[in-house]
Amino acid sequence: MIGDGMLNTATIGNGMLNTAMDLWENGGNLVLSKTDLRENGDDLTARSSEIGSVTARRRSSFRVTSDRSRPPPLRLRVVDSSSLTARLLPARLLRTVRCFLPQALKGQCACVLSGVGFISPVQDSSSSSKRIRVDFDLENLPSDPGLRQKISSYHPNNHDEIRRYYLAKGPCQPVHDYPISHFSGKPRRFRSEWYVDRNWLEYSIDKDAAFCFYCYLFGQDVGKQGGGDTFITKGFKLWNQLAKLESHVRGVNSAHNHAVKKSEDLLKEKQHIQSVLVKQSNQDKLDYRVQLNAIVDCIRFILCRGLAFRGHDESQVLQRVPKNCKLTHSDIQKDIVNAIARETSKVIIKDLENGFFSILVDESRDISVKEQMSLVLRYVNKKGIIIERFLGVVHVASTTALSLKNAIECLLCEHNLSLSNLRGQGYDGASNMQGDINGLKTLILKENNSAFYVHCFAHQLQLTLVAVAKNHINIAEFFYVVSNLVTVVGGSCKRRDALRDAQFAKIREDLENGVRRSGQGLNQETNLKRPGDTCWGSYYGTILNLILMFSAVVDVLEIIEEDGLSDQKVEARSIMRRPRRNTQQNTNLHHYRAELFYTVIDMQLQELNNRFSEANTDLLRCMACLNPSNSFVAFDKEKLIRLAKFYPSDFLGTDILALDSQLQNYIFDMRSNDLFLELQGVSELAEKLVSTRKHETYPLVYLLVKLALTLPVATATVERSFSAMKYVKNELRNRMGDRFMNDCLVVYIEKDVACSIDNETIMQRFQDMKTRRRQL
Repeated sequence: MIGDGMLNTATIGNGMLNTAMDLWENGGNLVLSKTDLRENGDDLTARSSEIGSVTARRRSSFRVTSDRSRPPPLRLRVVDSSSLTARLLPARLLRTVRCFLPQALKGQCACVLSGVGFISPVQDSSSSSKRIRVDFDLENLPSDPGLRQKISSYHPNNHDEIRRYYLAKGPCQPVHDYPISHFSGKPRRFRSEWYVDRNWLEYSIDKDAAFCFYCYLFGQDVGKQGGGDTFITKGFKLWNQLAKLESHVRGVNSAHNHAVKKSEDLLKEKQHIQSVLVKQSNQDKLDYRVQLNAIVDCIRFILCRGLAFRGHDESQVLQRVPKNCKLTHSDIQKDIVNAIARETSKVIIKDLENGFFSILVDESRDISVKEQMSLVLRYVNKKGIIIERFLGVVHVASTTALSLKNAIECLLCEHNLSLSNLRGQGYDGASNMQGDINGLKTLILKENNSAFYVHCFAHQLQLTLVAVAKNHINIAEFFYVVSNLVTVVGGSCKRRDALRDAQFAKIREDLENGVRRSGQGLNQETNLKRPGDTCWGSYYGTILNLILMFSAVVDVLEIIEEDGLSDQKVEARSIMRRPRRNTQQNTNLHHYRAELFYTVIDMQLQELNNRFSEANTDLLRCMACLNPSNSFVAFDKEKLIRLAKFYPSDFLGTDILALDSQLQNYIFDMRSNDLFLELQGVSELAEKLVSTRKHETYPLVYLLVKLALTLPVATATVERSFSAMKYVKNELRNRMGDRFMNDCLVVYIEKDVACSIDNETIMQRFQDMKTRRRQL
């Protein structure tokens, strides 16, 4: 029986002789170590004619010995003092051990009994190292096998939970631009083809090493065979010795196959001990399946509509279900939501098919003032259709470029994606994103020079219009007057009512005079919109409404000028009586055409050119040659070959030569085929190439088309994800956790994918997440 601690002589005192007597009567020895003995001097000696001599010295050990022979050791662990019974120990020794046991459990003393009633030596706690348990969070467990902690470093009660988590995710098998290592002067590297027929093989991007998925999960339980810890902690890097991968598997009774068998058994509910202790009939399992299926339907309905998980009265619905398995607890609900979200992401990654992709990234604060980073994948699927899918939202404590890059890498690695397959980056114009020295785009370009950055076209146009509006004095003055006019006229409910009444009287007068037509959808009630710099289209809407309501606005300004307060009168008079420009020199046509329109267009073009780098401009010009409009009039073979050179990892030297000949045959075939004459864009071209199977005839040309379509254009999908986040995590649900919010957003935004997943798949993943009370 083993406790954790040392026997404290200061605590025992003179009762030590009684303990020694008990031990002598039952045979055995006791070792006590402590540096601070009682204040009896340096030596403490006690003699007894029955047991011999007992001696202890400061900074030494106190030993009581007996010449009796001891039986073979039989070790048991003491968990509770009540487990010590008279059947195992004599009554006198039982009282003594129970006296010391509470102190042992508090870390003050320890005792080890070998056999029944025999105590063996215990080492000092200062010399024995205690095992450090690693705290864990399932949300933050690393996906990269090179960054994982050993299973044995976690608490034993958490081993199965961690194993289930990794089994649900599957092995980490990223398709990556694997680095080259040299063996005897020959270059070798890991190959993604090795994943085929090796569902156990994992690759660590961090360590550039291969690992065994199942041996990591159960290697400590089956021994060290098939390479020892190489495939568990160190990692296999001998790329020139592929045969060692096969030798790791070995025969049926190998350690690897035992680990695989244990992994399979862990996911089999019928082999769990709970299924033996709690018997369930077939009718019980059928009822549980019906109940769980209905719960999944309800949760799917709630998630796809962004509703809260709040029920009014479920007593009538849950009358026939067991009281201990209603499946309405918040933890159960979150597990089902997580199962639906993971299956949704799994379908998205499967549709990607390990191809190249672009990322769209942006940050925004949620209702609880936490910075959230949203990531969207843009790729071309196997049908040639451009797809933008929401991958997830991650809470970032810092918005520095390095922090964002680490968060992006972790999120991609969680879904077995790699930055080496990245072919485009789409962000807004923030400095931490587009910085040329330490920006996010620069950090990613250092790892992958084919991941070209494109500033969101919508943001560029917005920033260009704002810059022009601020730099041109006449335009700036005009929009200042418009904003001031909206503020003055719509500043109170009374003024808005006056504006509405004046507009209604104007419409009625025009209808009576026959100036306006009446009909369905005509003469609707309008109001002045307040413009904003972040949405330049709002200015356009404000100006349109101002033109329609101009006479009513003038009437309201006259009312304010007569009856308003002093400050309001000044504002209304400044708008009504603003001095006009002297137009004696030029006509209105020359003024608005030459001095305004031409000048503003030149400023906008100059601003747009300044926001595009030379490389991006050349890249976009080359991509424009793929446009099929007007019978491929924009086709230019030389520019398309130059476009291929922008992607050296996708087009090798021999591919460039093959592309030259393919382009000649391609343009002749396209212009002579009636199916391709009426196409209006590159996206339509990609779909038509796949539907006619021309993408197999011209694979390199189709690769150029895919690269052109993969390049991001706007970050509208990311902005919509933030709108969804505000809808899902609102003021009433402001305590929602990050993982739960991410799961809800994945299902809510990608509801078309989530609805295509059958309930059986979701229920099976839910059952595999933990040991459930009931079985399917």
